[in-house]
Amino acid sequence: MSASQIPNFNTLRSSRGLGRGRGRGRSAVEEDGSRQLECAAAKDRVVQQTDSDASVSRLSAVKLGYLDDPFSEIFVPENKERRFPIINRGTFVRSTAIDTLVKSFLSTGPTQKKQIISLGAGSDTRYFRLKASTPSISLIYHELDFSANTTRKISCIKQSKQLLPLIEFPNDAQSNITISEDGSGLYSNGYNIHPIDLRSLHPPEDGSITPPTLKNIDPTLSTLLISECCLIYLPPSSADAILRYFISHVFPSSTPLSLVVYEPINPSDAFGRVMVTNLAARGIVLQTLKKYSSLERQKERMRIMGFDSGQGAADIDFIWEQWVSQGEKERVAGLEMLDEVEEWRMLARHYCVAWGWRTGDGGGGWEDVLGQDENI
Repeated sequence: MSASQIPNFNTLRSSRGLGRGRGRGRSAVEEDGSRQLECAAAKDRVVQQTDSDASVSRLSAVKLGYLDDPFSEIFVPENKERRFPIINRGTFVRSTAIDTLVKSFLSTGPTQKKQIISLGAGSDTRYFRLKASTPSISLIYHELDFSANTTRKISCIKQSKQLLPLIEFPNDAQSNITISEDGSGLYSNGYNIHPIDLRSLHPPEDGSITPPTLKNIDPTLSTLLISECCLIYLPPSSADAILRYFISHVFPSSTPLSLVVYEPINPSDAFGRVMVTNLAARGIVLQTLKKYSSLERQKERMRIMGFDSGQGAADIDFIWEQWVSQGEKERVAGLEMLDEVEEWRMLARHYCVAWGWRTGDGGGGWEDVLGQDENI
């Protein structure tokens, strides 16, 4: 997501709180602990609410014809906000790039059952789009997010005549949907929504808290992990631990495993510094940006994390130029006037898609996907 499409979260700051005086009957230690908890909760809410902004941006792109997604409006039914052309094009390229990698993953061994795990999925509609376009697809899909986000999504699903049939399969006796009592979790044979704080996922280590088990994940299936502007909000140690949880704890080395991330890059040039400053002023901190600040560092991240069979990365400008066909470029250009061509290229060079894979005992990767040479 771009700096200009993130709302001003300063308006969410409440004038209420602990006040300047200490609460009667509470020690300074208790008050400090309470303040720390409230501060942490407020930061979490800011991150959770970025999903709403991303959903509005996607709906804007859909309404104008950039993307075909009949399900996006279900999650933002009241909103008619139109984004600027530069944001609509960015949403289009982001979605096109990830869709391309997902389709390539699914087409490798197309008769084999696959699994996708989306981190911080929010209101993403990818499962429903895949199922609607290919009803016979053999796939287990998992979405992980804060319970506040999963509860809202499940509420929308329960009320939708479009979405429920894509989860309930009449000829599959094992596809019955189970929803948790508090409405925050949904589980079925093919689609699962897990209410979870991703920071609780880490490899088990001596003396550490045992990480939770995620229901219905099959450790034997070729699996794709997706992080669209998710891990970027976590401390690097937490972001890396989450990946290691899956790579070394959930999935044995024999299981083919892949990862796609979409994140900002290049924080140190003039545009990058302004982007980081503006986001920080709104309560949004891109915590892994410094560590994984370039295409090369993103690829090195893949190697270090264990995706050693292959890695690739490209910024959004490169993907627009090299992955999108000329005919599609002309179609998109005809949707609305984009006057800020230089601004578009500058913004697009500060976001990237990176991918990596390990083949395990079978399966392939993205050998034919065109990556970017940073020296270009």
